[in-house]
Amino acid sequence: MARHLRIRNIVTTDRPGHELIHAICGLNPDGTHWTLTQGQAISQIEARISEFYIERPGGQRFDVVVAMDLRANKYLKTLPDRDQSNELLFLPICLHFAHTQNSRSLKARA
Repeated sequence: MARHLRIRNIVTTDRPGHELIHAICGLNPDGTHWTLTQGQAISQIEARISEFYIERPGGQRFDVVVAMDLRANKYLKTLPDRDQSNELLFLPICLHFAHTQNSRSLKARA
């Protein structure tokens, strides 16, 4: 059975004018921080290891799914979104110490 993880924050790329999600972050039930790159999250969704969701104010919950753009690139988006991951982009940037511009080793701690 897949674990359900709430995405609380995101890490974006540094591409001006074309913000993309690089990683997603959240908290484990024990309060520890977890981080997955977008590729790791996509792999976990496709392998049915994890299911992700976000919560908006008022308790509104959106499931996160894997989508594909016209160039066959996979990306994360919420179900209400059409072509882009707009709801995810409204989440705050993760300020966890492990996230730097050159961070390449984002690992899950779940």
